[in-house]
Amino acid sequence: MARIVMKFGGTSVADLDRIRNVAQRVKREVDAGNQVAVVVSAMSGVTNQLVKYCTDLSPLHDAREYDAVVATGEQVTSGLLAIELQRLGTDARSWQGWQIPIQTDDAFGKARIDGIDGSALLASLNAGQVAVVAGFQGVAPGNRVATLGRGGSDTSAVALAAALKAERCDIYTDVDGVYTTDPRIVPKARKLAKISYEEMLELASVGAKVLQTRSVELAMNERVRVQVLSSFQDIPGGDIPGTMVVDEDEIVEKQNVSGVAYSRDDAKMTVRHIKDRPGIAATIFGALAAANVNVDMIVQNLGADGTTDMTFTVGKADLPRAHEALGAIQSDIGYTDLLEDPDVAKISVVGVGMRSHAGIANTMFRALADKGINIQVISTSEIKVSVLIAAEYTELAVRALHTAYGLDAA
Repeated sequence: MARIVMKFGGTSVADLDRIRNVAQRVKREVDAGNQVAVVVSAMSGVTNQLVKYCTDLSPLHDAREYDAVVATGEQVTSGLLAIELQRLGTDARSWQGWQIPIQTDDAFGKARIDGIDGSALLASLNAGQVAVVAGFQGVAPGNRVATLGRGGSDTSAVALAAALKAERCDIYTDVDGVYTTDPRIVPKARKLAKISYEEMLELASVGAKVLQTRSVELAMNERVRVQVLSSFQDIPGGDIPGTMVVDEDEIVEKQNVSGVAYSRDDAKMTVRHIKDRPGIAATIFGALAAANVNVDMIVQNLGADGTTDMTFTVGKADLPRAHEALGAIQSDIGYTDLLEDPDVAKISVVGVGMRSHAGIANTMFRALADKGINIQVISTSEIKVSVLIAAEYTELAVRALHTAYGLDAA
């Protein structure tokens, strides 16, 4: 008997027919003698509508009340799936984040999990009951509902798998695994049988939508084996194998580049003509951190007149908060202009093989230059190179890089 956590995303539970399909998959695992905890997202489109209600009323809404609204989508799905499992004769009950409890910090809208007391959930599993858990949510200090950020149900699932010491965490989505890039852009993209935690973490952090970044980080830290597979494909008696996210040591043949990712979720900001003196960067990014705005790519350009320009990227959704935070410190740092450009895309190439191979970045720059694509910002890590380009060139850049690194399927 194995203990398994199964997570189903919004497209997998988009309507009642798909919820029935999910229930059949869960029942199959139970009938095989496994203990099963299920984590569900809100039905497809529901969270977007709930977010829109909040932002239409107030773009700078109270994040605590925002969480109270958007967390309801997962509550509905968990209850509906429990009802369907019971109809099939499988003992099940729904659990909300506060009932387990999944304890978080008080960064509402982007809360991080501080701990999970899995004892009640474990007792339920040992009694033969399927636990259907509302993903994306927990309870913050003061007994306020807190959400984990978009895609947070993946994090809920991995955290539960770690707390329950599950054999693996199966993430069911609308794709059948992790591909070398988005198959909708590059039809010759290949599905990977295995990918390392580090590669998946980098791909997720730079735009790959298969897994949420924090879920991969948690899986790597807790050594939770994660499988990405489709909720819409199966073979008689089981699922079509997906992609396993594993330790690098389990991957025998390491590619120079394993994947190409892109993100249109970023915006570029430039703070113009600020004094080049110690403490300026700390003031800028301290203000953004205080407003819970995450900053990614950063470039500083020093001018001959003794001033400097600071360019960086933030999430598009964070642009109003970032603008407000920087406006509040204009008198402190004395910038002349604050420029914003939401029409950009981040393109990244990722692979553990970069550690031992030179010329990876040069191949990227040459491939983009050959297509007439200008690079605005560059950032690198040990196994990743990212560039910021105009959004209109996104698909052209992805196709060019996929071919340049020999990732096209034969």
